[in-house]
Amino acid sequence: MKYLVALLSLVPALSVLTVQTENSPPNILFVFSDDHATHAIGAYDGWLKSVNPTPHIDQLAEEGILFENSFCSNSICGPSRAVILTGKHSHKNGFMNNGNTFDWNQQIFPKLLRQAGYQTALYGKSHLRGHPQGFDDWAVLPGQGLYYNPDLIFPDGRRRIDGHCTDVVTDLAVQWLKEKRTAGKPFLLMVQHKAPHRNWMPALRHLKLYDDISMPEPPTLFDKYEDNAPPARHQELEIDRHMDLNYDLFVDLTPEFNQPASQQRQDKSAWHNMKRMTPEQLRTWRAAYGPKDRAFHQAKLTGPDLVRWKFQRYAKNYLRCVKGVDESVGRLQATLEELGLSDNTVVVYSSDQGFYIGDHGWYDKRWMYEESLKMPFIVKWPEVAEPGSRNRHLIQNLDYAETFLEIAGAPIPEDMQGRSLVPLIEGKSPADWRRSIYYHYYEYPSYHMVPRHYGIRTERHKLMHFYEFGDEWEMYDLKTDPDELTNLYGLARLESLTSGLKRQLFALQRHYEDDSDVSEKPDSWKRQVRPGTR
Repeated sequence: MKYLVALLSLVPALSVLTVQTENSPPNILFVFSDDHATHAIGAYDGWLKSVNPTPHIDQLAEEGILFENSFCSNSICGPSRAVILTGKHSHKNGFMNNGNTFDWNQQIFPKLLRQAGYQTALYGKSHLRGHPQGFDDWAVLPGQGLYYNPDLIFPDGRRRIDGHCTDVVTDLAVQWLKEKRTAGKPFLLMVQHKAPHRNWMPALRHLKLYDDISMPEPPTLFDKYEDNAPPARHQELEIDRHMDLNYDLFVDLTPEFNQPASQQRQDKSAWHNMKRMTPEQLRTWRAAYGPKDRAFHQAKLTGPDLVRWKFQRYAKNYLRCVKGVDESVGRLQATLEELGLSDNTVVVYSSDQGFYIGDHGWYDKRWMYEESLKMPFIVKWPEVAEPGSRNRHLIQNLDYAETFLEIAGAPIPEDMQGRSLVPLIEGKSPADWRRSIYYHYYEYPSYHMVPRHYGIRTERHKLMHFYEFGDEWEMYDLKTDPDELTNLYGLARLESLTSGLKRQLFALQRHYEDDSDVSEKPDSWKRQVRPGTR
């Protein structure tokens, strides 16, 4: 809804109240979750669509545009957020893995929006260390934060807020919209949820959601990685071997729990969180999980049956956390409508990367394989984005900063490395749009032990280089092999295709000025191909 300038001459303290007019730049509401895979969003038509996990996000897609080929540049929480803020790849913004500290003094798009006259606010997960800059108001979780009764760091200090984290963050955002927003001033509101990040602790109201159904299994749940390079067989993120029954799946988990962890780098956040729960929260929690735990012990499952049980427990908890995020999207949209802001607000939904929900037998992210490379990107922009439209151009989180700046009518700095998505949102198809995207993952050794690698993804093919231990490559035809089960690298009959992809890959590295790997590229070009014409 558009507003006129109201002259309030009868109010002594305010002679003029400036409000948004038809020529005002649009507001921006950026809702950003953590580890939300596209196949756990109904609108993306993945294998989990049948359980209707995201009705509010699906409605957002019906009212706007959905990007089918949206990718991250580094599939890990902090680095993805740093790329979004700066519009620069990890090696340029200095935040390459979660152990780094983000330089908040550098150029980021919220600062540029403030210079352009926007009021800015951030609530939820930052995961970049340090106090945020570029925001008029903010409250962020320390590190990963907790699901129940989380601490938040405010400009004036740290305090605990009781409740489920998704609801707490949404409450802060709604309060800002209703009480702290300056009328007449365009705004950027960033709502950044912890969910559905590990350890997948749902809100109390969702603890029994999906109890009456079985989740569909991914077709690659029992992948044996027979055609992958060695790194795929030497990770630590398998549901079978690495997902902990207690710390990850809450079997018999209580505040008094003291059993040893199953991994050297075990995530114990769920156990720590339970010790902060109120007695009422703990009673509700135990009432939901106690009967399921007893049934599990009575079943005495082993082998594939145990894997299937673990998958069901995990997938349901993951989607229960997603349900809270979806409700947040609905509540935020309703608040915009209530305040008369819907018509002049761009609403964006995304997540920092994708996630494995049993795909290839895994959980977590990090790899350049499709399930963790893909990230959701949905935009509702009234009178600009065609409702219900879908776009297949290759985009990345590298493009978000530039997009927000163009939406606001602010100049885009030349040193940003992405491109504004506004033409695509408008339904245009630029002839010079990118034909491939570049990826580089750095965090090793660390949780899940996924080695460093980089690669290129075109509209049809993917080439990955694992350079941590020697010189290992994988190549896939995504049209004929969408699950990436058949590694084509080294086949003599595809030598021309392989060489062409390598040339494109190294050209992208030169374009983005990425010399941060330790491989010898010229030697890689000379690698011998395998005989045969499989």
